[in-house]
Amino acid sequence: MDIEWIEGSEIRADIYGSEVVITANREGLISLAKHLVDLAEASPGSHIHYDEFNSLEEGSVQLIIGRSASSSDPEDEQDR
Repeated sequence: MDIEWIEGSEIRADIYGSEVVITANREGLISLAKHLVDLAEASPGSHIHYDEFNSLEEGSVQLIIGRSASSSDPEDEQDR
């Protein structure tokens, strides 16, 4: 899966107690939305790993978003 970023993207991930908070500028939100659409089309088990060394703002916590199988998607049934 090819992860592309819109120029000027800024995304930050923090943990406050039991909450994960993601904040981003416009470019970051659009980039993240496109990543999620690509992930939704990927095979179950696919994931995207974000951290401050490759995509998130300095001081952010690591964020991993994974694609699970969906019982409503016939293609996922074939992957099981």
